[in-house]
This record gives sequence, C-alpha cells and structure tokens, in this order.
Amino acid sequence: MSRVRSVLGSLSVCALLIGCATIQNDPVNLPGTPSNLANSLGPAFEEDTSADQTIIGLSFSGGGTRAAAYAYGVLSEMERIPMRGAQAPMIDRVEYISGVSGGSVTAAYYGLKKRAGLADFREKFLLRNAEEDLQTNLNLATLGRAFAGGINDSTGFPRWLDANLFHGATFGQFRAIGKPRVWINASDIYNRTPFVFGAVTFNAICSDLSQYPLADAVAASAAVPVAFAPVVIQSFPQKCNQPLPGWVERVRRDRNAQPLLTSFANALIKYHDGAVPYIKLLDGGLVDNFGLSGFTIARLSSDTPYGPLSPRQAVKLRRALFLVVDAAAPGPSPQWINTVEGPRGAELVKATADTALGASVAGSFTAFNSTMNDWQAALVRWRCGLSAADRARYGAGPRWNCRDIKFFVGRLGFDQLDPARAQQLDNVPTRFHLPREQVDDVIEAGRDTLRGSPVFKSFAASL
Repeated sequence: MSRVRSVLGSLSVCALLIGCATIQNDPVNLPGTPSNLANSLGPAFEEDTSADQTIIGLSFSGGGTRAAAYAYGVLSEMERIPMRGAQAPMIDRVEYISGVSGGSVTAAYYGLKKRAGLADFREKFLLRNAEEDLQTNLNLATLGRAFAGGINDSTGFPRWLDANLFHGATFGQFRAIGKPRVWINASDIYNRTPFVFGAVTFNAICSDLSQYPLADAVAASAAVPVAFAPVVIQSFPQKCNQPLPGWVERVRRDRNAQPLLTSFANALIKYHDGAVPYIKLLDGGLVDNFGLSGFTIARLSSDTPYGPLSPRQAVKLRRALFLVVDAAAPGPSPQWINTVEGPRGAELVKATADTALGASVAGSFTAFNSTMNDWQAALVRWRCGLSAADRARYGAGPRWNCRDIKFFVGRLGFDQLDPARAQQLDNVPTRFHLPREQVDDVIEAGRDTLRGSPVFKSFAASL
C-alpha cells in the first residue's frame, strides 16, 4: 500500500507540474495563396539559372556551436583558396548548402549574407552565449515544462536567434539573393522523416515559405527533445489549389523506390490532404545528422537525368565537389559508463537523443555517395546522347567532351587530424555556448581538415 501511495504521490506532483507549465509554440507559418505558391518554385528556390563549369555542395552536421564553428572554418578557408585558372575564390562556386542543428545556423547565415557574413559570424554568434535566454538545468520548475512538452519553447532560442543574428529575415530573402541554394533540415516526429524547409514541402502544406522566419527554421533544426518543445508547423489543405509534384505519385506507386524518398513522399501526401494538421518538428539530427536529406531528395525526386541541375548547367558542368562537414563526434565520455548505476534524469535524456543522432548517420554517407555516383553516370549517358542541336542550345562549345565530368564526394571530420588534437576536439561540448579558445580551435580545425583532405586536393588539382 505504501508503494501505491508513493506512485500516486509522484503522479500527483507530475500532474501539478504539468498543470503549472505553459508552453508557447504556436505555429508562425502563414497560409499561401495561388500566386505565392506558384512563385515559390522559381529559380532561386529550385534551380539556379547560372551555368558554371564547377559547383560545390556543402553539408553541415549537427553539434551545437562546435558544428557551427567547424562549418565556419571550412567556409573561411574556401574564401582564402583561389580557383585554379580564375580570379575568384573557391567559395564563389558554392551552389548548395544543407545544414542540420548547429550546422544550420552557419548554413542559414551564409545563405543570407554570403561572403560578407564571414566577417562578423564569429563575433555575432560563435563567441556569444546563445543559451543566455534558455533554461539549461533540470529541476522541479523545468521538470514540469519537460513533462508538458519541452523545457524551452519559442520564447527562447528562436527569439534569441532573430534578435541577435537574423533580424527578421525570412526565406524570401534567400529567393531575392540567389545562390547558394540552402536547405534547413528538421525531423517530423510523427512521420519519422526529414522535414526540409523548401518550396516542395511548403507547397505541400499550402503555406507561404517566403514569409517563414529563418530563426524559427534554425530553431526547429536544433530542437533537441525535452530540452526544447517541438516547433509546430500548420498545414492549410483548404488553401491548396496546386497539386503535388508528379514524382510524389510515381514514388508512391514504385515498390522499389528509395526508402528515404518513399517516406518523404508519403509525408507530403499527408500534409497536402490534411491528415496531419499540425506538424511537430524536432532536431534534424534525429533522422539525418549529416544533413544530406535535402541533397538526396532533390536528386532522387528528379524526373530527369540531370535534375536538380538545369539542362544548361548539366552541359556546362565539368567538376563537382560534395563535402560533408562532420563535427558530430561523440564528445566527452560520461561518468556513467564507469558505474553500474546510470544514466539517470538529464543524462538519460541526452544519451537517448545521442543514440538517435548517432544511428542516423550510420549509413547515410555511404548511401549519399552511391546516389552521387549514379547521378554522374546518368549525366554522362544523357550528355553523350544529346543531338547536335541540343548541344548548341545548351551551350556546348566545339571542344566539349560529353564524358568530361567528375564528381568528388568526401567527408571532413576531427578524426582526420592527429589523434591528440582529434581527442581534444572531441571533448568540446555540443552546446550553444563555448569558451573563445575552444571556438577558435574548432574554426582552425575546419580550415586544416579542408586543406588536408585528399578528396579536396584531388578536386582542386582537376580544375
């Protein structure tokens, strides 16, 4: 009987805590109109009309400020390295950036500010305490909020990001500025799929992507379970006059379609028909901590051998580099591995989230590499099958070689440095507040791993 009373007492306390907790995470996305839903598929969101011989795609992993600093180090080093045979630096060839969690902060800010953002990102974000408005301790007060859905809500991290970094910027400003194309990745915890902040997803929910705040997208991408309440997106099926892309139905009927594409297509269908009125988003690393979903879905969903490139881009292209910038090392070893007891409380929550994050990367890089190899082969077949008229229309010169195209796919990580330095970097916490020395160490690691990468060296030498 005493045990029953104890359990009932605990439940009463939990109920009281939940009753006292108020979570503010109302959706902020706006319904679309036929005109802005149609316009959202313009070149800056789906296809850049530029046609360079060289393109670079970067994917920034999760890992708090550590990941943001590592990605910044890679970008800043690319700004220093000139293109072979050209006046422009390597960074000017970056066409695609995908980010998840901490990496999404760098991805979004660079997408917004371009090279100018490299001048102030360290001071405006990396050296700041982005946790200053957050509840970071688990106690009786925060326990109630945890039971109610999350310790921190939209009054915390999204508001801080908007006030200190993005200043009201929305996805519409990506459209106005042009390349690089940027994907911010979160996790749809009902469909267990990536939620890619892009035109295809927002058209499916019949919402205006151009008005959605960058700060809220980044906060969704970084919303670690329990520490943060889910970010909520509302679907507006009654506003939908535009059908889903044709590939969605094709994939739904194809039993041999890639699982990632199938699950994403099924989620789009549920958004579009109103089966999921409110989409709940958490940390993108739960399903894809490398942030490769945007790249992979863009390619696999294409009905052409060259998509998501335009035909002109596909003809002009000679070299492409895709780098996964991986700061998602395991971090310092917890004390509970040395005892029979534990993990408990906050440590258990963290261990559970870390397990999901780690599992999501197990095969993602291998699968992405395979997708890129298949794409390269498809491009060669398509290019070599073009008629003379098509070659001329798409800008092929007299000495153009249909087989002269090569993709380079690689990963940058702390483990590519000497063991002592790698261990020191692994021990940097994956939170959003780090000492200046650790920030600068991680930035320098980004520069060094890029310069030392055999894949990057081979790419640069081939230009």
